[in-house]
Amino acid sequence: MIEESEIDLLVNDLYELYGYDFTNYAKASLKRRIVRLLMLDKFPSFAEFRYRIRTDADYLKRFVEEITVTVTEMFRDPSFYKVLRTEVIPTLATKPFIRVWHAGCATGEEVFSLAILLKEAKLLHKSLLYATDLNPAALDKAKKGIFPLAQMKQYSENYIESGGVQDFSSYYTAMYGQVKFDESLAEKMIFSIHNLVSDRSFNEFDLILCRNVLIYFDKALQDRVLNLFDDSLGQLGYLALGSKETLKFSALKSTFTQLNKEKIWRKVS
Repeated sequence: MIEESEIDLLVNDLYELYGYDFTNYAKASLKRRIVRLLMLDKFPSFAEFRYRIRTDADYLKRFVEEITVTVTEMFRDPSFYKVLRTEVIPTLATKPFIRVWHAGCATGEEVFSLAILLKEAKLLHKSLLYATDLNPAALDKAKKGIFPLAQMKQYSENYIESGGVQDFSSYYTAMYGQVKFDESLAEKMIFSIHNLVSDRSFNEFDLILCRNVLIYFDKALQDRVLNLFDDSLGQLGYLALGSKETLKFSALKSTFTQLNKEKIWRKVS
């Protein structure tokens, strides 16, 4: 059984030695992931686990990948994408240029989903999609645009449910159990490492998507990140969160208005 004090020691190591700040991650979630990794890699004690992280750069990389990896899928929550398609994108169409930030993009499935929406709305040519994540291995996968073929049936169903009318398979080429998405979709994507805990805003955006990331942060860090998004959104910009996330308990609540029942808010002041 790992004690809270041991987790605190490890969190301090990560910050002091490498600059990774997990201080304000939700304690229960962080502990659950650490225990899983410790058991998965069969460490006989927490002390040896901690020593390995302190002394082995390759294992540190594995630790960060395992602790920060998130579950994602294309057109996740189709009703969410339907509102993006029918209410948000038509508004963005009036702008001369569209900047989108996918914060915590993981392996990129949702970035490609939005690129498809923008392409179908004939807006991709005047858009830039910034996709950022703390996890370099996840970003490498996202850049390649290669996903398992076995997931395409579910993704195709999500796409149709979100209002898609094209042949979903026309967006990718299948090969050896995987699919590679059309490179034209990635031409407007910029992938880079960004740490929501410590890094600042780097542009002004019309739409920011950060789905199912805040749930891993405590309230103080959630507030910091929401303020970062507020600072990064242009006038009347949109903020999209995950299905279990909300602005309801944030001081920013009065400056945004929610669209329908989906977790999409528009900045109004």
